[in-house]
Amino acid sequence: MTVTFPSGFSASGVCARISAVPGKKDLALVMNEGPYWNAAGVFTTNRFCAAPVRWTRAAVADGHLRAVVLNSGGANACTGAEGYEQSVKEAESLADMLGIDPADIGVCSTGIIGKLLPLERVCDGILAAYASLGDDENHGMDAAQAIMTTDTRSKTVAMEGSGYRMGGMVKGAGMIAPQLATMLCVITTDAVVSSGQMQAALNLAVDTTFNRIDVDGCMSTNDTVLLLSSGASDVVPDPDEFNALVKACCKELSQAIVNDGEGSSHTIRITVAGAQTQDAALACARAIAASNLLKCAISGNDPNWGRIVSSLGTVPVGVAAFDPDHVDVTVNDVCVCRGGTPATDPREVDMAPRLVRIDVDLHAGEESADVWTDDLTHEYVHINADYES
Repeated sequence: MTVTFPSGFSASGVCARISAVPGKKDLALVMNEGPYWNAAGVFTTNRFCAAPVRWTRAAVADGHLRAVVLNSGGANACTGAEGYEQSVKEAESLADMLGIDPADIGVCSTGIIGKLLPLERVCDGILAAYASLGDDENHGMDAAQAIMTTDTRSKTVAMEGSGYRMGGMVKGAGMIAPQLATMLCVITTDAVVSSGQMQAALNLAVDTTFNRIDVDGCMSTNDTVLLLSSGASDVVPDPDEFNALVKACCKELSQAIVNDGEGSSHTIRITVAGAQTQDAALACARAIAASNLLKCAISGNDPNWGRIVSSLGTVPVGVAAFDPDHVDVTVNDVCVCRGGTPATDPREVDMAPRLVRIDVDLHAGEESADVWTDDLTHEYVHINADYES
């Protein structure tokens, strides 16, 4: 199940001929049928944020959205005033059908930067998507497929709380870096919850999930995560349970992105423990995850721990204090480096599984942090060499 799993939501996905791929579903619509329309959002911090990001950030500022239009096949980023006007017209197109304020419509786009959308096709697609709305699983999956770009599979989630439900969909496979990723994400719930609580829960969840993944170190212009509540269950959730469920949904969806990283053959979980602060642990984990040399080694099934410690050593002392002579590195449960020197022969490490677990102990404190990334393969280069510029 996906965004239609909670009560009070309908969705659709149609071919609007936005994408260059013939017949591909490329426009999705998620509709909140109410009785409440509370919403929260988190967006890219890229200063070249796309027109739909600017529109939707303003639209959700009052804590309400009635619907979200999402398209693949074009990012509508770096398109100036005309691009922003396209986002306005998308919202107006749907708002006119619903008889509501355009400011109650979110707009999301993903695809190539620097090109305007084929607006007439987009608006025709919105009309077709509205006519095709349904609240079953198939309609939800149509929406999830319509937002895919280089994704090899749709990514959805469905979870239940105490008397209420939560569902979601996300797209993303490349241009993924900490501080969100090249992704569009919509999470829905039928719980009765205020927009303020939703925003707080989403902020906390995103910080330790979507902000902890890194496929290729590149930040997008279009990242958007939206949380919508219909209140159709008539259940006011326990705040702690609700927060935990939002985090669980974000974690599952963010893991799905990493597991589908462009051309990847391994998912890499980097855990840095024994740090003085969590920020220090996170800085160390991100430094390791940013190493293209390490990513290439992992793609070749080589647990080259020298590339791990060399990246770790670039973290300034003022950011993370540790003694290199006390650092241990373990790969897939085999300690390959102890006290900054060789330990077990790396050839003992089983690199066959998709998941590669890198555990670093700084022996400097009690804090830890995880970052998830992928290896870097020939296929990643092919995908991005052929991606239209």
